[in-house]
Amino acid sequence: MNRIPSAQRRIVAVALLAAALAAWWFSGYAGQDRIGEIAIAAIFAMSLDLLVGYGGMVSLGHALFFGLGAYALAGLTLFLKWPPAAALPMAILLTGVVALVIGRLIIHLAGVFFIMVTLAFGQMGWAWFARDKVFGGIGGLSGIPQLDLSILGADLADPADFALAALAVATLVYLALARLIASPFGAVVLAVHRNENRARALGCPVQRYKLAVFTVAAMLAALAGTLQAQRTGFVSPDLLVWTSSGEVLIMVIIGGLGSLLGPIAGAALWTLLHHYLSAVTPYWMAIMGAFFIAVVLVAGEGLYGALARLTRSRRHV
Repeated sequence: MNRIPSAQRRIVAVALLAAALAAWWFSGYAGQDRIGEIAIAAIFAMSLDLLVGYGGMVSLGHALFFGLGAYALAGLTLFLKWPPAAALPMAILLTGVVALVIGRLIIHLAGVFFIMVTLAFGQMGWAWFARDKVFGGIGGLSGIPQLDLSILGADLADPADFALAALAVATLVYLALARLIASPFGAVVLAVHRNENRARALGCPVQRYKLAVFTVAAMLAALAGTLQAQRTGFVSPDLLVWTSSGEVLIMVIIGGLGSLLGPIAGAALWTLLHHYLSAVTPYWMAIMGAFFIAVVLVAGEGLYGALARLTRSRRHV
């Protein structure tokens, strides 16, 4: 795990939030929309970091829960006519129930077996929604209503207001996860990650803890999915495709596994590079791949890991 003293970790967290707010203040319409997108990606990346970096369960199907959250919100609001304020938490809860069922089936697996089974479940979800005519099939479904925040003087149809709301949610998610990791529950999860057999020998119900992490991570991914549906007013099977799972895993690896803050920075960096490089060259994917390889070779523990090493070296000077 990447370790930075708690005081410096708080400084990094405040610096990231300050940078986001400064970018929001000086950005126009498109820039503020991009900030909202980055905030959603950050929540998605933190959810996967909980699963991979702390729980030790590498998944290539995490986008399944991102998409399920968005589709559940669409179904509740468009078909059942639920108000968004009630539909959003229910969508997250329903996704959590699905994750609980899937987790009970696969949580005993490890390594490449877990990776491939999560990939299979993700592709099953994609295939279902791609063929389901009720949700629009491959063309998706539009017209998802947004939360009414007029009581707060905000309008989520305005990218500036949406970006602030998304940043607020991302901040709360980070604080909640940081508290969870620092709790006795988090200590047990880390112990299971480091040595599952030893934790089991000490009487720890390993499978229960892993299932809890799997479910919480899925619900946070669903939260990101509902925010994405609120941002665009649209859902499609592309939300569940396996490449989305791969991209968010790259965000986590670039930023630094098991750090929470690293995946936030990784999400921002990946999203910005994606948008700006794709606008200037058709070979943007090759450049992104080269960048990813360079980060892994130069900073094997990601950007946050490199910062942790720099901090340790300065303390020893």
